Amino acid sequence: MSEFPNMKEKKTMGNPHAVMVPFPAQGHVLPMMEFSLLLVKNGVKVTFVNTDFNHQRVLKSLPEGDNIHEMLNMVSISDGLEPWEDRDEASGKLPEAIIRVMPGELEALIERLVGNGGEDENLCVIAEWSMGWVLEIAEKMELKRAAFWPAAAALLALSLSIPKLVDDGIIDNDGRPLKNQMVQLSPTMPFMNPVNFYWTTVLDPHVQKIFFHFMNRSNHSIKLTDWLLCNSSYELEQGTLSAFPCMLPIGPLLAKNRLGKSVGFFWKEDSCCMEWLDKQPSNSVIYVAFGSIAVFDQTQFEELTLGLELTNRPFLWVVRQDMATGSGNAYPEGFEDRVRERGRIVGWSPQQQVLSHPSVTCFISHCGWNSTVEGIGNGVPFLCWPYSADQFFNQTYICDEWKVGLELCKDETGIIRREEIKDKVEQLLTVERFKERAKNLQEKIVYGVRQGNSHQNFHKFVEWIKEH
Repeated sequence: MSEFPNMKEKKTMGNPHAVMVPFPAQGHVLPMMEFSLLLVKNGVKVTFVNTDFNHQRVLKSLPEGDNIHEMLNMVSISDGLEPWEDRDEASGKLPEAIIRVMPGELEALIERLVGNGGEDENLCVIAEWSMGWVLEIAEKMELKRAAFWPAAAALLALSLSIPKLVDDGIIDNDGRPLKNQMVQLSPTMPFMNPVNFYWTTVLDPHVQKIFFHFMNRSNHSIKLTDWLLCNSSYELEQGTLSAFPCMLPIGPLLAKNRLGKSVGFFWKEDSCCMEWLDKQPSNSVIYVAFGSIAVFDQTQFEELTLGLELTNRPFLWVVRQDMATGSGNAYPEGFEDRVRERGRIVGWSPQQQVLSHPSVTCFISHCGWNSTVEGIGNGVPFLCWPYSADQFFNQTYICDEWKVGLELCKDETGIIRREEIKDKVEQLLTVERFKERAKNLQEKIVYGVRQGNSHQNFHKFVEWIKEH
């Protein structure tokens, strides 16, 4: 795969039309939707393929009265599970069901698109990396194809390096770490801990094996692609992208890049929190959010709760209904009354709008890649609380490479205590260089997506869709 497909011989092949296929989880759908809306903005029709289970939730996130609906066709196919079955990564059911059912469903969908006038269109299939089997279908149907990686490019480099890691005895054929040593894929990249490879953070060994082989399959499918795009930038990952030039960054893909509202989320946003933020002093509010899958036991939840209270600062905290284990009210007695005047708790927030608000001073985050790029895209420093998958490596970038955040450390029992939360908040907010570095990084990545390499790569890709 060359850095860019040959674009010397240009010819028009009908109306450009991209079929987008993400892995059916919140953190994967969001960047693919942002990608889709940028394609629509640049004159490419998009058919976005959700699963039946996620379809209606994503539809509700689309803005009303927007002409994107004319160019964005939202469709769905079965993921192979019944509506009541467990789709959580801890169960391991979803990857197995996807491979069993979705290929036939997708091929039938594409055949219907072609039969409904698609023969007059210039079709290109864009698969998220983990759905590499989609590229096999596109090749079989003689369609153009591209792959998209939604996370840090360094983690894509890790995926591409799996055969060498096996050969070097770092991991076995099921992805399990064999050596207690740090790994550096290239001298220009940060070290990685095999214990925290994104597939090894799943606790159940059987489920870990399922995810490893599901992802590793894409190492074979990726050879079929014309483009390998990633949701990153040279400003963020120059060392990785220079070592793996097959990856072309087009990100970070943020709603603010197209001056619009974030779309693709599964939960209803509480936009009233923006009115609350308007009433808070500038640079004062701690924003706390842990994404769509993190779950805390009662002890950890209470320590977080009391830690926020100890800071004696305003806070906006996103608490999903399923975030704390156990039943009943998870908050310590009297907590909600004590913090009523300075704390706001919501079920889901318009996160990109929150992070861009002048009252927000820092972000306590699980360090998912979407949250990471949204935070740095708004110049907000971090307190890092990774939960699973790629989040541990993202913390390495935030704390050790970019130096725009601090790690929240667990005690000997594996709990992050209230005093640790209070002390790290004070350290982060009293050392001015964290904010300065965050603002400096923000300026660099905004330039990249609006004028720099990410901008140029994206438009070369759009040109390729339209003219080949």
